[in-house]
Amino acid sequence: MSRDRQVIENYKNNERMMVLLYAQWCRNQDLSPVDLYEQAYPNQPQDVLLEMMEWTVPKEEAEAISNETILSVLQTFGNDDLAFVVHEKIENRKKEN
Repeated sequence: MSRDRQVIENYKNNERMMVLLYAQWCRNQDLSPVDLYEQAYPNQPQDVLLEMMEWTVPKEEAEAISNETILSVLQTFGNDDLAFVVHEKIENRKKEN
């Protein structure tokens, strides 16, 4: 495998892990990852998200994922719009409590 191809494959694998982390965070928060994603990226394909949602576990079985972690991971992968929507949801929940 060429170095360029290996870099691309590594990025894709890391991106899938980011999507899985996002989907699990949503599940842990009793939120719909699809709904939040659609708010950030209307009319965008959700194939990877739907696939990764199958790999999530019930929140009772999951490790905690901090709000800071999910925001940082989303921003690291350039998902600033989704990070913004997630941040808004976090802030709204803080106001409700």
